[in-house]
Parts: sequence; C-alpha cells; structure tokens
Amino acid sequence: MKRREFITLLGGAAAWPLAARAQQSAMPVVGFLGVTSPDTLAERLRFFRQGLKDTGYLEGENVAVVYRWSEGERELAAEFVRRQVAVIVTIGPSAARAAKAATATIPIVFVAPEDPVRLGLVASLARPGGNLTGVNIFSAELVAKRLELLRELVPTTRRVAVLVNPAGPTAETTLSEVESAARAMGLYTQILQASTSPEIDAAFASLAREQHDAVFVAPDPFLTSRRVQLANLAARHVVPMTSATREIAEVGGLMSYGTNLADAWWQLGVYVGRILKGAKPADLPVLQATKFELVINAQTARMLGLTVPDKLLVAADEVIE
Repeated sequence: MKRREFITLLGGAAAWPLAARAQQSAMPVVGFLGVTSPDTLAERLRFFRQGLKDTGYLEGENVAVVYRWSEGERELAAEFVRRQVAVIVTIGPSAARAAKAATATIPIVFVAPEDPVRLGLVASLARPGGNLTGVNIFSAELVAKRLELLRELVPTTRRVAVLVNPAGPTAETTLSEVESAARAMGLYTQILQASTSPEIDAAFASLAREQHDAVFVAPDPFLTSRRVQLANLAARHVVPMTSATREIAEVGGLMSYGTNLADAWWQLGVYVGRILKGAKPADLPVLQATKFELVINAQTARMLGLTVPDKLLVAADEVIE
C-alpha cells in the first residue's frame, strides 16, 4: 500500500458524512489512524471493539469510528483535528508522533511497539502528562527470548537470517537487540532487508544460497501482512521460521513468541471508552503488556523433521496440529 493510500471501513458508508451525522446527533467520533490495511488487523479490531463495548460503547450505535489506513502522515492526523474528533487512536510510533504534532488537546491513545518514554510520546509511564496514553506491547524487547526459544526448538541453529523491513517502526531497535542477543548466544546473524513482496522473494533466495539454519522475522506490520508469502517461502526452502506474531505461525511459520495482542487491543478499546466517559489521558498510566504467548506449529515442525521438546510443549500457549 502506498503511503498516501487509505481505506475507510464503516460498513460501506462514506466516513466523513457518517462522522458529520454522528456529530449532529451528539454521537462521539473516534479517529483511528492505522497502518497496512483493515484486512491485516481484522481480528485485532474485533478485540478493540470489544473493549469499547465493555465500557458501554457500541460502534455505530453510540460511538462512530472513522478509520484511516496509512503510515501516519501528518495530513491525516491534521484531518482528524479539523473534524474535532473526540479521541484519536494511533497504531505504531509514526502515527502517534503525527497525532501528537497535530494536537495538544484532543486525547490520543496509542499502541506502541516499545518504550513510549524513549519514543518521546509521554513523560513517564505512571504519569504520562499531556494528551497521550496507551499500551506498550514490547515488540523489540522480546527479541532475546525469541532467539532462546528458537535455539531450544532447533538446537543445531548457528546461522540465523534476520528479515527486517528497514522502514518498519521497530527496525532499528530490533536490529540492535538481535545483534546483542545473538552475540551472547554465539549465533551468527545476517540482516536481510525487505519492504516489498519482490524483496521478500529475493531475501529468501539469498537465505538459501547462504545456507542459514533459521529465519527470524522482525516484528513489523508489513511483514505480518505478507505472512502467507513468508510461510510458503519457508516451506519451499525448508527453513525454520520464528516471528513475534501468532498470525505467521498460524499459516505455517514454525513458532512465534510475543505479546498477546488480543488482550492489548482490548485494553486499547477500554482506554478509549474511559476517555469518552471523561477520563483524561494524563491520569491514565501507560499500560505495559503482561500477557505473552508462545505458539508452536507442530505440523510445520514435523515437516522440517523436528521434534518439539516436552518442555516447550508444556510451555506453549497453543500447539497447532
């Protein structure tokens, strides 16, 4: 999806006319600034809506949500400000920064892939200050644990290809974390960059030539959106693949370890609902993800000739047969 392309998702109705009608009837409007596409995040949006519902708000009945799918350009955040939405929801640091730059008064609730203080979004986790708060999902901070689990499942691993989208929200932090963790574990890593579908094909071709033992998919919305392509290429090249998101394991990746995003997005919806009821972002501490999940695709393990250790079978939150 090009940077300027976006998709509205309001049951086929035009977004802003619906927002205008909602405002006329005193229905609050939430501006949602995401990345990739609604198809990629459909399951997570279901939990966001459940969080809204659990605080008394049902989309289309007593709250309207206007969706914009982009990489966080300032013009889209500014459009929300001009429309005077009640709350802005942002996914990823670039969208949060765009919204923060656009308004100091409209409440902003974010999903951040790493420490939001380091990202410059809030003053502190306990006392965010200003008009932003949200959920930290620890995408980059779990890199070392992900490598450890990969080594446990594939103990012969020595050479790991790290697939990263250089334009992704956590690319720099992930690379720093993976290089440090791999060095401590005695692993050799090679960085393979891909921000388009053909570049993913090229990366796996390079991976095959270099005879890597496994591929580590960096957490990134674009790479998650290409999960079927990734799984097909991993199967074609017979290489174990680990990732941060369960969606990749569900379609054929060997394993995933990361934040339980269903819980994180439910919390996102709850915070939006609380703000609509009058709470101020400055008084709502940034939530730290506390639920993490290990998903192992046993079918893929068998295809690769791997035996999943009993220790991992017991630890896994889900084993896909």
